[in-house]
Amino acid sequence: MWGNLLLILIAYFIGNFSTSYFIGKLFAKIDIRDHGSGNAGSTNVLRTLGIKAAACTFLGDLFKGVLAVYLGNKFGGETLALACGISVVIGHNWPVLLRFKGGKGIATTIGVVLIIKPFVALICVSIGVVILYKYKYVSLASIVAISLLPFTIVIYGINYLLFGLILALLAIYRHRENIKRLLAGNERKIGEKSRVK
Repeated sequence: MWGNLLLILIAYFIGNFSTSYFIGKLFAKIDIRDHGSGNAGSTNVLRTLGIKAAACTFLGDLFKGVLAVYLGNKFGGETLALACGISVVIGHNWPVLLRFKGGKGIATTIGVVLIIKPFVALICVSIGVVILYKYKYVSLASIVAISLLPFTIVIYGINYLLFGLILALLAIYRHRENIKRLLAGNERKIGEKSRVK
């Protein structure tokens, strides 16, 4: 039991490693959270620092999810892997090491689901890409893709349904301001730049 709790805690602190924060420091010596939208994620990095920095951020955040689930599965099995997957996303979204000011968890969630159920990840990401291509809103694509997770993963059992619901709710909550802007018609589309302050 204590070993499992320790791994869940480790997963949380893996999530605390903010790729965007370090990329901001590396590429421009800035705290990305003080620029653009203020979000510690790859979309804000894209708008503020460009595609190379954003790609590094996305891959780094995705890898956090992969690593946390791998450790949970290796040392505890399926249920612990699911718990570690949730924990790493919480750690990314609300990192104690960065005063709880993190990202929205989409890339990390993709990494988590990619290891747990690759086919489900492929379905959700593919639909998200279609939405992004058609409407040009990263937030809308993310919200639609993550909202599909509980429905696409439920076939694997109740544990997976709960896992999918929790991840979906976490992401939707973190996108609540984006949802307001989408409804108001003033959400920014992909490709719009933010200047470094």
